[in-house]
Amino acid sequence: MATDNVRDDFSGLDDRVRGPVFRPGQDGYEEELSGFQTGYRHEPAVIVGATGAEDVRAAVQFAVSGDLPVAVQSTGHGVTVLDEGGVLISTKRMADVTVDPQGRYARIEAGARWEQVVACAEPHGLVPPSGSAGHVGVAGYTLAGGMGLLAREFGYAADHVRALDVVTADGELRHVTAESDPDLFWALRGGRDNFGVVTSLEIELQPVERIYGGGMFFGFEHAEAVFAFFHEWTSRVPETMTSSVGMIGYPPIPVFPEPLRGRHVVHVRFATTDLADGPELVRPWRDVAPTLLEHVGELPYSEAGSIYREPNFAHYYDGNSVLLSELNPQVLTAVRELAGADAPVSCIVDLRHLGGALSRSPKVANAVSFRDAQYILRVLSSPEGIELSDVRATHERIDEAVADWTLGRALNFVYGRRDADDFRSELYEKAVLDRLSSLKAVYDPANVFRRNQNIEPTV
Repeated sequence: MATDNVRDDFSGLDDRVRGPVFRPGQDGYEEELSGFQTGYRHEPAVIVGATGAEDVRAAVQFAVSGDLPVAVQSTGHGVTVLDEGGVLISTKRMADVTVDPQGRYARIEAGARWEQVVACAEPHGLVPPSGSAGHVGVAGYTLAGGMGLLAREFGYAADHVRALDVVTADGELRHVTAESDPDLFWALRGGRDNFGVVTSLEIELQPVERIYGGGMFFGFEHAEAVFAFFHEWTSRVPETMTSSVGMIGYPPIPVFPEPLRGRHVVHVRFATTDLADGPELVRPWRDVAPTLLEHVGELPYSEAGSIYREPNFAHYYDGNSVLLSELNPQVLTAVRELAGADAPVSCIVDLRHLGGALSRSPKVANAVSFRDAQYILRVLSSPEGIELSDVRATHERIDEAVADWTLGRALNFVYGRRDADDFRSELYEKAVLDRLSSLKAVYDPANVFRRNQNIEPTV
């Protein structure tokens, strides 16, 4: 007997997969669910710790036979929809990475993290389209678009996918390319986990030996000047420069550098492959205001995580993003006043410069939307000890203040539970969403893959 949320009979599943199978209350169940996001998680009726594509096939076939939904989790950074029941496929044991240096691409299993890909690619003078944090999983990041550290020069990670191996709702393992199945290839690159469970992918690598990058910290009292200069500076830098400005309040504890302890600061970040012109592009920032701390220079790509200095430990966070058509001065004022040092809820802000290659269509089109956005504004907070409603209210006030310049939202940067029906339309342009819904009806008419930012099949 099965319903959408409950199935009592899991007999036989253990014998059909090589990896472990966990049920609520069993040893290992809680640990298997644990991920980078600690505030939200799935509550499945059963977890399959997949060791390869055949385990994924068996899990999907089992779920379909019992009319159960399927969710997939690698690192647990992007859990945004939570429901009881169903089958969760954990891919973290599938983490092999191989690099073809002559072909300049990597084959990556679904559970691998970007830091593993970097370690394999860098000895060959190659780098992947990874983001600012190496501990993020490859599959979810790429299928949602993938806005990388060098994104203005190279575009979205999804633009560089050559092929994907995916288990679809019929339980079949498909090798999907632009030639073998152009519709599914288009939908997977941007539609995230709505069309199946990707078991591995092939992605192009770029010939980069070293980068010039780092960051400068300014006191919040200089935020107005820093934001204004960011607006002017990003209007004229070449697309080889990818940059952002952030705001954060540091607690007064020894783990943080002494100049930042107990201060609300503005952090400007830079990354470019142009080693010759990079120093001159960054130099004007030293005249904007006194810096509290500076860390800028040449570095290997394997040390790129030092640019943003993002936390690498699991924690609870909630937030969202908006894609902006321009950086109107009213946007900068609103961000500074509503998410700065005097905000009612502590906010971490990241305002990234887009454009460049992100604005151009790739050689093979995909479902990534809102390419005409010139900036993305991310705001997140930790709801620890705070009412989630207060966190959301603060973030919504910021959304409202920048609504006139908002094109949509980025699926990569949705934090916390977001399962309202109208939210999907903010993640995709209408024509893209309509096509995705039509293709969903072809590849997953029963909506097996619905424990996500769900694209419902066209009736």
